[in-house]
Amino acid sequence: MKTVVFDLDGTLIDSAPDIHAACEKMLLQEGRRPLPLETVRSFIGNGVPKLVERVIEASGLAGEELPRLTADFLSHYEAAPSALTTVYPGARSLLRELKARGYGVGLCTNKPEAPTRAILRDLDLERYFDAIVGGDTLQRRKPDPAPLLRVFEQLGATGRLYVGDSEVDAETAQRANLPFALYLPGYRRVAAGDLPHAHAFDDFSQLSGDVDRLLASEVSA
Repeated sequence: MKTVVFDLDGTLIDSAPDIHAACEKMLLQEGRRPLPLETVRSFIGNGVPKLVERVIEASGLAGEELPRLTADFLSHYEAAPSALTTVYPGARSLLRELKARGYGVGLCTNKPEAPTRAILRDLDLERYFDAIVGGDTLQRRKPDPAPLLRVFEQLGATGRLYVGDSEVDAETAQRANLPFALYLPGYRRVAAGDLPHAHAFDDFSQLSGDVDRLLASEVSA
């Protein structure tokens, strides 16, 4: 089956406002000032523990508090994971189109699986995905290629394409030896030209017309 797997945060959805709100509540409980939204946005991509670690470092908190503060962050985030989150323009239409064309559609994210599924249900996106792997589904997370490869394995993929927005996603695709489509408006911290990719786009309608070509490049590789 021809299969397209997507990252979530910064690729299909802009979840930074909700993540920032949870960080703000966590920091206020610790008597610290909230960090700017753009600072927190730059911390997203390597999973919740790394996100909280970066918040701790930026706020001058003690590193040994990481387990407790990670749990605190998750309690705030899971209470309202989609209150401020929005779907990027055109993303829903592309998912609907891929399903109508008979492609397998998967999701591979470093966000824990429970809030991932809650967000997808809240935003009416869950129905588009045939397989979902979160940051705690396996013992490893991106940029280790294992979670991404697990999604493709679950779908019995023959042609494969990964779509993401960040350095983590680019490295994951490269380590999995898969073509990578880079969503430019996402959360990356470096120039697009510094990331290995087969295709870059800033509008999901641009990706729609190139899916077959990108899938064919993986099959023929």
